[in-house]
Parts: sequence; C-alpha cells; structure tokens
Amino acid sequence: MSKADPITPIAVSVEESTRYSGHTRSATYEAISKGELISFKSGKRRLILVKELEAWLNRLAKKNVR
Repeated sequence: MSKADPITPIAVSVEESTRYSGHTRSATYEAISKGELISFKSGKRRLILVKELEAWLNRLAKKNVR
C-alpha cells in the first residue's frame, strides 16, 4: 500500500498560526484587531488563510528589514 500525501491546510486556527509564524497568540490577535492580518470565523473557530498569514509575515519582514 502506498501512503497518501499529507494534506496541506489552506486555513489554520490562531493557535496553529503561532507555531508557523513564531508570534505569540496575543500578537496574532492584535494584528487581527488592527486589520493587519485577515481572519474569518467558521462556527466558533477563528481561522486564518495560510496565504494571508504568509502575506502578513512578508509585510512584517519588509517593514522591519535592517
């Protein structure tokens, strides 16, 4: 039997996003409240599209380059 390829998520929870980004949960929620990071609700869960998370991190990197 062959193993199936792992599924890459297109959206992650705020908690999952902290593992990907290295930012704290508080910093992530602050970015959401400021409109810097786009999120949406699915039922009771707040989700962030992975492409939005990557875009936010890229903007931070460009803004804070030395």
